[in-house]
Amino acid sequence: MSAPVTCQVGVRDGVLAVTGALVFATAARALAEARAPLARGEARSLDLAKVTVADSAGLGVVLSLVRQARRQGTELPIRHAPASLLALAQLCEVDALLGLQAGEDASPV
Repeated sequence: MSAPVTCQVGVRDGVLAVTGALVFATAARALAEARAPLARGEARSLDLAKVTVADSAGLGVVLSLVRQARRQGTELPIRHAPASLLALAQLCEVDALLGLQAGEDASPV
């Protein structure tokens, strides 16, 4: 039997950090957990350094969070996007919208 797929979201010092698998099985919960601190203005950047795998649902979470931040009149710089998320963003032609570039962080925050 395989291990359950998990994803955790937390905020520390203005950084919204996602850990684990940001995939279809975890996307709805991750989005719900990330929206509240973003709405309260507690998150100033999104750190994906500890994301182990991301799929199109994970990309949807990131897009939704960036959109929410912009609706609130702020930006949400993305740091340490995993290669799988970067590849999907490029394929969907939203990498520039998210401020993502291959081989470097989207933001040096």
